[in-house]
Amino acid sequence: MYVIMAYDVAVERLDKVLQIGRRYLTWVQNSVLEGEISNSNLQRLKNQISETINKDHDTVTFYMLRTTKYSKKETIGVTKGEPTTII
Repeated sequence: MYVIMAYDVAVERLDKVLQIGRRYLTWVQNSVLEGEISNSNLQRLKNQISETINKDHDTVTFYMLRTTKYSKKETIGVTKGEPTTII
């Protein structure tokens, strides 16, 4: 499945949440990651995030798409997390 993960967490947990997310997904924008992931890895990701955040103050949202067949992505400006050309 294709997943988009968006998060709003306290500064002291930003790096940790990003680090966990990047094990499974691609970082595409500040506080947003996305990519293909299996159900078992998604559950691992959710468990690790759940153990890291403060549930009274932080928010992490997962958008799950069964397929990207009907989705479209358009980026204006800098694209993060994608390979760059090295000269």
